Amino acid sequence: MESIYESILQAQRNGQAAALATVIRARGSVPRHEASKLLVFADGHIIGTVGGGELENRTIEAAKQVAQGGAACIITHTLVDPARGDAGVCGGEVEVFIEPIMPPPTLLIIGAGHVGKALARQAKWLGYRILVTDDRPELCTRNFIPDADEFIVGPTIEALSKISIDHQTYIASVTRGYLYEVDALPILLQSPAPYIGVIGSKRRWAMTVQDLKTKGITEAELERIHAPIGLEIGAETPEEIAVSIMAEIIAQRHT
Repeated sequence: MESIYESILQAQRNGQAAALATVIRARGSVPRHEASKLLVFADGHIIGTVGGGELENRTIEAAKQVAQGGAACIITHTLVDPARGDAGVCGGEVEVFIEPIMPPPTLLIIGAGHVGKALARQAKWLGYRILVTDDRPELCTRNFIPDADEFIVGPTIEALSKISIDHQTYIASVTRGYLYEVDALPILLQSPAPYIGVIGSKRRWAMTVQDLKTKGITEAELERIHAPIGLEIGAETPEEIAVSIMAEIIAQRHT
């Protein structure tokens, strides 16, 4: 049991998603009883057991879905008659509670300027893991952005090829020119990121859209993008803009 709890802590540190399955009720003849646990990672790797066999196979499949962004759930396994679809023949029934073990959400900031710096500070205060990328090595550094957890220095396309984006990754593109978005967005739109925001005026966004359409980006894909980025609160300073961006991300997370 200790190894499961240690693995949960390690998964949190590594930014790995997982799901914890716990037997919460057992009736009759069953392979494992209450409090038996199974930790399932999104890739199917497991630690622990709730009984093995088909019962465990079904629990693993359900847990993988939870680890990939699903909600907590309770599943019931009847162990009587496999011919009618039961998970075994022991004669009992098992209820398993499956809960997501999610790492802190990640904010990917593309652009290490003044807004990127303010955004990193605001997001860190809100509990996000911060990843910053920029092609300027003098800015994409802990000296300039002390609140970031990781830095990827290099041209946009090259940098994004090194970054893993999942359903827990929120993206704020706060670059110094629309051509950076033209490079980045076709890549970002292939990811499962729940939020992609782009800074700039309505005119800058219109120019970006025009160039993206020449690259084959569809209207449906463009609808995923929040542009201009952030809630409209009249923000002007980098700090105010950071507040508007994080407010929009929070709204996206909870809808």
